[in-house]
Amino acid sequence: MPNPTAAMLVIGDEILSGRTRDANMHHLAGVLTERGITLAEVRMVQDEQPAIVAAVNDLRARFDTVITSGGIGPTHDDITADAIGAAFGRPVDVRDDARTLLAEHYARTGKELNEARLRMARVPEGAVLIDNPVSVAPGFSVENVHVMAGVPSVFRAMVESLLPELTGGQPLLSRSLRVNRGEGDIAGPLGEIAKAMPAISFGSYPFVDNGAYGANIVMRSTDPTALEAAVAALREAFPGATE
Repeated sequence: MPNPTAAMLVIGDEILSGRTRDANMHHLAGVLTERGITLAEVRMVQDEQPAIVAAVNDLRARFDTVITSGGIGPTHDDITADAIGAAFGRPVDVRDDARTLLAEHYARTGKELNEARLRMARVPEGAVLIDNPVSVAPGFSVENVHVMAGVPSVFRAMVESLLPELTGGQPLLSRSLRVNRGEGDIAGPLGEIAKAMPAISFGSYPFVDNGAYGANIVMRSTDPTALEAAVAALREAFPGATE
């Protein structure tokens, strides 16, 4: 049985404008791989409700899990909660349990739970809150869509809170061989090996080292025996290849 699939939706003008570098995709890909969940697509959209709604509805229909990042803070452009509500046809309002979390947090820190901060307690009807041990303001889940903050430290904490709720599969294993020959030289034999071993995902990543061309060949599979066989086949085809 194939592993469960996931998609990630990154929301925010600051990502698409280049002002902020996204670090969350790299982290999410790693932890999902370890859990045996295939991150199959990543999409980025602006802070525009129709774009978010369209992307969410497309992704949730095609993948087992959708994880979003960004747009659930206290400012006017944090519109993700409303967009998720629209995607599922659910009203969005301040939830009492989310309000209590924020009220207790700001009381401890001596800050006011003002109207802007209270926006972070707005979630779609029927959503399940995702714990945020870093800054308290929760994420939330609606069916197979899980909505998280864009700040990397908060995103990582929310992912850790969510992971036990996700159904995983077989962890994806990988091996890598360095071949000191250009891709044009290795493409033929590599293609034949890949054709003969459909259980293995082969990737070729070229490099230039002191003017010499080479490639790192990365093999991925959930089957350790098949992976060993692929490494052996590559070593035979490309003598001198090193891990």
